[in-house]
Amino acid sequence: MNRKIKMFALSTCSHCKATKKFLNEYNVDYECTDVDLLDGEDKDAILDEVKRYNPRMTFPTIIIDGDHVIIGFQEDKIKEALGI
Repeated sequence: MNRKIKMFALSTCSHCKATKKFLNEYNVDYECTDVDLLDGEDKDAILDEVKRYNPRMTFPTIIIDGDHVIIGFQEDKIKEALGI
């Protein structure tokens, strides 16, 4: 099954790094945006998107198939959501 996974992260966040490492170890195809590396309108647009899924705007914020949201590095929830 081809899942669409988006992750919003901060480049300096240890939980974000752990989530990326976890997804890479399981060969999960995902799109990641390091929000703190963006500038101007790009950053504003991404922060608006993050806020829709996670009003507290904490990281990482993971969106699976456009509607399943996992906030933080929660290995068990990620495994369950992805069936791994």
